[in-house]
Amino acid sequence: MSWHALLNQVAGVTFDILYFGIIIGIIIVIVLDNRNPVKTLAWVLVLTFIPIAGLVLYIFFGRSNRRERIIGRKTYNRLIKKPLVEYLAQDTSQLPAAYHRLITFFRNTNQAFPFDGNRIDIYTDGPSMLQSLLTELQRAEKHIHIEFYIFEKDTVGLQVREVLIQKARQGIEVRVVYDDVGCWKVPTSFFDEMRQAGIEVHSFLKVRFPLFTSRVNYRNHRKIVVVDGRIGFTGGMNLAERYMNHTTEAYWRDTHLLIEGKAVHGLQTAFLLDWYLVDSTLISDSRYFPRLDTFGSSLVQIVTGDPVGPWKEIMQGLIIAISSARKYVYLQTPYFLPTEQILITMQSAALAGVDVRLMIPQHADNRLTHFASCSYLTDMLRAGVKVYFYQRGFLHSKLLVSDDALSTVGSTNIDFRSFEHNFEANAFIYDTPIALQIRDIFLNDQRDCVRLSLKEWSKRPLRHKTAESIMRLMAPLL
Repeated sequence: MSWHALLNQVAGVTFDILYFGIIIGIIIVIVLDNRNPVKTLAWVLVLTFIPIAGLVLYIFFGRSNRRERIIGRKTYNRLIKKPLVEYLAQDTSQLPAAYHRLITFFRNTNQAFPFDGNRIDIYTDGPSMLQSLLTELQRAEKHIHIEFYIFEKDTVGLQVREVLIQKARQGIEVRVVYDDVGCWKVPTSFFDEMRQAGIEVHSFLKVRFPLFTSRVNYRNHRKIVVVDGRIGFTGGMNLAERYMNHTTEAYWRDTHLLIEGKAVHGLQTAFLLDWYLVDSTLISDSRYFPRLDTFGSSLVQIVTGDPVGPWKEIMQGLIIAISSARKYVYLQTPYFLPTEQILITMQSAALAGVDVRLMIPQHADNRLTHFASCSYLTDMLRAGVKVYFYQRGFLHSKLLVSDDALSTVGSTNIDFRSFEHNFEANAFIYDTPIALQIRDIFLNDQRDCVRLSLKEWSKRPLRHKTAESIMRLMAPLL
């Protein structure tokens, strides 16, 4: 054997030892991290069967920084003090007894104060939400805080930017947070023009390759607007043309809220916590939390979720809400990749005689994620959950309504990413008139659906079942 061949053989063996040593080492780290067993198994399978691609995916999406604290307890308490004073000043004796457990859970885990006297407008299409948003931005007299996962440079983004620049030039404080990954395709110049006009703009967890690549996995999926600490917007819509598209070929169905009243303090707190993260500046002046009168009858909690705290507040809250249902619970989500706890809770409710309905799009914007979503539907159907495929277009709405009394709208999908990795925000509303409106919205959407039957669903092609089963293994990573 020649020296050249021998060196090649030694180099090859050395590479194999190092490469597989790294793979095995990563698997050991994942196991010792004591993550969700389902997620751990998914990563082990990926690294075992597609090691090269799995290694790249793990570097970008797998590393956990859950134990990092993004904001100190003392700083958090200083900010939370303002809405706490307002909360303590109201009469808490009127809290609905049926949802005392849920309200208390959010208070204890999320410092989510239940504020009464709010007015709520519900938007089920992009154009009406955008018109209302632009109107309220034009009325701003003191400050505008705006935060979106996607802020596109298109006709929608340009309209909003034009108003923000106009208000900044009038002396109004304007702060903007956008997600760095959600806006990857947006040119930097789009945001630089805002900065030149006096707007404070920051991206959330900016990604710089190859450094800090784990940040790709932790995205700010919230949609929050606060105007003068009085008016707030939250829900599922981003600032992009596709959310406004209502043509037959590309109908985009979503749900968003306008909130006027003291619950806006919750949206303000969420924004200012994110602002502290991106700007290292704590804004807690009382002028951002003005004293507000009663504007309506809705009791509202603004609940946030993030990947760094000890609890999965929104997921756990949904479990309490579903398990508390006595008559019905209707859910809409664009992606259905439930954790085991959510899956069992929905099945248990249906088996106990509760009318559980799940609505997802028949055609999603991500084919692989949709295959994974479909893999769970047989489990739902067998338990008696009524499953509906929305056919009119893409259903991007994230809502729950139960027993004509409780409803929630926000940015949270029923999937691992929203529960485990994203920064999310939902409004939980304890008010019969609003619950009835949202129930009617669901039932109206149901007219554009086809209901699945277990018998017919079982007849789908084998290739679809195979793809679904494979993607289900990857569900915790999608």
